[in-house]
Amino acid sequence: MKLEYKRKVAWLNKKKKHGASVESLEKTKAVISHLHMRYIVDMQSMDSTVSEVNRLRDEQLYPKLVMLVDGMGNMWASMCVHHDSKLKVVENLKSLDISLASKEMTKHHHEHTIQLQYILQEWYSQFDKLVTHQKQYIQALNNWLKLNLIPIESNLKDKVFSPPRVQNPPIQAFLHAWHDYLEKLPDEVAKYAISSFTAVVKTIIIHQDEEMKLKEKCEETRKEFLRKKRRSALDETDAERGEDANTKDDLVSEREFVVESLKKRLKEEDEAHQKHCIQVREKSLGNLKIRLPELLGYVRLFPCIL
Repeated sequence: MKLEYKRKVAWLNKKKKHGASVESLEKTKAVISHLHMRYIVDMQSMDSTVSEVNRLRDEQLYPKLVMLVDGMGNMWASMCVHHDSKLKVVENLKSLDISLASKEMTKHHHEHTIQLQYILQEWYSQFDKLVTHQKQYIQALNNWLKLNLIPIESNLKDKVFSPPRVQNPPIQAFLHAWHDYLEKLPDEVAKYAISSFTAVVKTIIIHQDEEMKLKEKCEETRKEFLRKKRRSALDETDAERGEDANTKDDLVSEREFVVESLKKRLKEEDEAHQKHCIQVREKSLGNLKIRLPELLGYVRLFPCIL
């Protein structure tokens, strides 16, 4: 409409310069006057809308954002206290006597370790979303505020009255401070700590898988040994009855050799399994003693800074 108004004014001046008739000039002036009135009405409507938007911004949005930040501050302060208490608990792991730990890992224990890995992965994912979405939210609010604070002026000859606008509303400094604070948070350090501890748990699971495979191998060998041993005992009984003595003696000797070989293999596999159990226990508890306090120490920094 402003461009149309300017074109009509330029057209009127051109007519005057070329000596247009009074009737033609009056018609053009009437059109210009109509455009001017429409512009005034539109500007007043716009000013009314902008004033209402600014009122909602200052009286509704700003106080609620302040409440949101206060609430998050209380939440993070509470989490800092909880992290402190947890850190004290896990630091006691350093004096834990691993000789009291279970000699072998159970299936139930293995399932819980896998569950811990899943929880850590979910923790990393949700923490990343929390920080990313909050930064995106503040960035969106700052972008909107920049548009909101752009002054709307009229270049028409008769200025349209607009109510004065606050050029530096409280929400502006508030959002800038919030944005700057988020950019300084050590969220990458916290995410790295969670990711590193997740890798430690994954390594423990791999060792546990190896332990379970060794145990299954031992059990299979044990079953085969017991089966062959029973068979050998039956062969000895048959040999004592004198049925085909020579053939039976050879068969018994062969059975006994197989049984002794299985017995030896079972012993070796059982020793390997027990040795691996000790290694898994020592490595797992050793990593937990060091890495768990390290994890909580880094993660604790995040809420305590907030």
